[in-house]
Amino acid sequence: MDLSRAGGGSYTDNLIGTLLAIFGNLLVSISLSIQKYSHVTLAGTKDPRAFYRTKTWWSGFVFTCLGEAANFVSYAFAPLALVAPLNAVSVLTSSILGFIFLREKSKPKDFAKNYGLTFLGYILTIGGTYLFVSFGPNSHEKLQAENIVKHLVGWPVLLYLLLEIITFCLLLYFYKQRSANYLIIILLMVSLLGSVTVITVKAVSGMLVLTVEGNMQLNYPIFHVLFVCMVASVVFQARFLSQACKLHDSSLIASVNYILSTFFAVVAGAVFYLEFNNEDVLHICMFVLGTAFCFLGVFLITKSRKSTKTFEPYVTMDMTNGVPVIHDKGLVVQPDFNGSFSYGALVNNDGVAPATVPVTLEQPPVGSRSTDASHDQPDLKKDLKKD
Repeated sequence: MDLSRAGGGSYTDNLIGTLLAIFGNLLVSISLSIQKYSHVTLAGTKDPRAFYRTKTWWSGFVFTCLGEAANFVSYAFAPLALVAPLNAVSVLTSSILGFIFLREKSKPKDFAKNYGLTFLGYILTIGGTYLFVSFGPNSHEKLQAENIVKHLVGWPVLLYLLLEIITFCLLLYFYKQRSANYLIIILLMVSLLGSVTVITVKAVSGMLVLTVEGNMQLNYPIFHVLFVCMVASVVFQARFLSQACKLHDSSLIASVNYILSTFFAVVAGAVFYLEFNNEDVLHICMFVLGTAFCFLGVFLITKSRKSTKTFEPYVTMDMTNGVPVIHDKGLVVQPDFNGSFSYGALVNNDGVAPATVPVTLEQPPVGSRSTDASHDQPDLKKDLKKD
């Protein structure tokens, strides 16, 4: 295998790949903020146009394509262990733009109280990024088709893929047959597919870069096999992620998915591309420490993104006091009678003792005109006597 180690070319390639990944994640986060701003503007002004008919949304879409292209090319230059954790840059930038550009939750009075942990997450993410980029693997391999085939037939890769397939099938069984819609199960399947994605993306991107440089790699069958695997893994990964977003909170999904996806991507790079073979213990420990800082930082950043609960007041009338009271207690719909009249479908929760209802009645309730009929009886008797 053509493996250059600790040389100037390897350092330059790693630097190019790292800068491309940072630039790509920045563009993706900016594009998402621009597209969100387009949606918010249309909703605020009641513009009848669709979102895809605005220049703002299309500019965000162009930035998304450029950012994803930069991320794709970065895999050809830098190791997976460096590129995968850099997704934290996108989370960090999106959160900062949420404060500045979109002006989300900008109350100066409670700013320090509510967002102190968020700024701590910023510091941890920036420090962790510096650590794992500085002490990450510096190996670089020209991903020719022959080298990729040698990686695939190695027993560590075959064992890793076998364990991954068995684990994925077990998780899929519990998810489909046992209806285990837990967040950890769905995101574990997403992360296992993501490890296949990063392996194939790095191989496909490396062969494309070599082809552009003049060394044709597209005529090898392994390129087409990996390209199909890449597309399939991305499609199924997006499908499971959409299912997770329907069932669970998006902020929790963002942090847990980043942690699991980064972990499996680093393991895949270590097993498939042997990225940590020539690293010493100190560099590996510092890399793990920096990655752990990024995990904690992303968790703190996304923790503040809580979905606000809508206030749905209802008015109830107390039987004893006759005072209407507004409640904000989400209880059952259509409750039983408990001694208080309710306006709406929710029960009064003032703890009023149940009122006693008379059991025996003098006359059965005939209708709304029964009292009028009883008053008219003497007049009917007088008319009969006259006749």
